[in-house]
Amino acid sequence: MIKRSLPTSLWGRALLIIVLPIALMQIAVTYVFFDAHWQTVTARLSDSLAGDIAWAVESYQDDPRPETLKRISDQAEKSMQLSIVLQPGRSLPTRRRPSLFVAFDRTLGQALDDRLDAPFWFDTTRYPAYLDIRVQATGGVLRIIAPRDRAFASQAQIFVLWMAGTTILLTSVAVLFIRNQVRAIERLAVAADAFGRGVEVDDFKPGGAKEVRQAAHAFMDMRERIRRYVDQRTTMLASVSHDLRTPLTRLKLELAMADPSKRVDAMKRDLGEMEHMIDEYLAFARGQAGGEGGEVMADIAIAPLLEEIAVDARRAGAEVEVEAAEDLRATVRPNALRRAVSNLALNAAFHADRVQLTGRALPSGGLEIVVDDDGPGIAPELREEAFKPFSRLDEARNQNLKGVGLGLAISRDAARGHGGDVTLDKSPLGGLRAVVRLPG
Repeated sequence: MIKRSLPTSLWGRALLIIVLPIALMQIAVTYVFFDAHWQTVTARLSDSLAGDIAWAVESYQDDPRPETLKRISDQAEKSMQLSIVLQPGRSLPTRRRPSLFVAFDRTLGQALDDRLDAPFWFDTTRYPAYLDIRVQATGGVLRIIAPRDRAFASQAQIFVLWMAGTTILLTSVAVLFIRNQVRAIERLAVAADAFGRGVEVDDFKPGGAKEVRQAAHAFMDMRERIRRYVDQRTTMLASVSHDLRTPLTRLKLELAMADPSKRVDAMKRDLGEMEHMIDEYLAFARGQAGGEGGEVMADIAIAPLLEEIAVDARRAGAEVEVEAAEDLRATVRPNALRRAVSNLALNAAFHADRVQLTGRALPSGGLEIVVDDDGPGIAPELREEAFKPFSRLDEARNQNLKGVGLGLAISRDAARGHGGDVTLDKSPLGGLRAVVRLPG
């Protein structure tokens, strides 16, 4: 339970590590001060005041005449700083406002109770610098006004303010220092996340503590190595695509010029299948190399993209519906996203009669593209298996006689290249639901 209640972020934990000891130390010092010093001093002051009040009350009770009260009042005001008056016919109040510091009332009340035999009442809140104490006496109520510092140690509040001010100052310094260090880590995390999604962050500069700068430099070195690797892969893919398509084009030309026959038709089909397989291999390798040949991010409208994909899916013989708001937009690699959704839509069209493409914004700020169909679907235990490259499930829709088992793998790879993912589920139409989720 304690672990669950602790902060999970580095900012929160670092702040807790520094601020918690400061707070505990201040609390301990304040407690020791109040327990060992303030209460002792206050108890003695309250006892002294209660003794003076008890002397005045007992002196008046022994001789309850106006002359005696005047003599006692003059002597108390001169030597004890007490103002004493008699309120004839009065009785003690029944209510008392409690002080903000309960220890004040408790200490004074205990001292008066020990010294006085007559009923009494007091108020420590009515006047900022004085105490109002009333004692039931012969003929009425003796009202005694005493300076506040005669009962309480007046330096206590100053001490508390100093402790609170010190705590606030130390906490502010700790917050500023920790925030500066955590901000450098946050910038590194943002740069790493952006680079993973193919977004260029050229203005990133290392900062913060030595270890954080060391990690930032390691990230920048890694980024450059990955860029060189992507460039090499892109160049290699372009060369392979050119070298393979040239002989395929010659073969297609020769077959086109050959006399029609069953053998020629079979060779054309084999050549078409070979070309399709090469396209899928290159598409998968291109995705592994960091996107559609290093394609840059762009802000596009989703509805027109889904309409284009729907046109291709209808050619497979399925009825395709599109539902997406006209103002729905996203910053993506257009060709990579088109290939990802197109693979899912064509896969659905090959195995179903009805396909529905839905684009919608997520409350978190991301984007969701859903491909539903009424086909046979994929068993739940085989759905993750269908995403593996070159996977051809026996009873799954991924077994396209024209394909090589890379359609779903390419779709998921493209989505993850944007920082999102592709998942499979049961469709409301009865078949399979493929969901492409992209972050905002």
